[in-house]
Amino acid sequence: MSTRTTLTSVTFNRPFRLSAVDELQPAGTYRLVTEEEPIEGLSFGAYLRTATMLHLPAAPAPGQTRQVVPVDPDELAALLAADKDEVALGV
Repeated sequence: MSTRTTLTSVTFNRPFRLSAVDELQPAGTYRLVTEEEPIEGLSFGAYLRTATMLHLPAAPAPGQTRQVVPVDPDELAALLAADKDEVALGV
């Protein structure tokens, strides 16, 4: 089965916290990788998301240049919406 990988970026205007990581993440633009597999047996093309991963700045470890963590798509959407709302309100 082949996997489709989509590379995008997301921007946070304020620091944020992910449930998968203990540390507060700084504002900035982050690389987002989504992997999907085709759903077989349908009369139309459809894909099932199998993984969503966010590239974070490196944790303080010698030689590590970045950290990639799995992220729940619903959590990510909620964080981005809250970030947008805070910016709109001037919080």
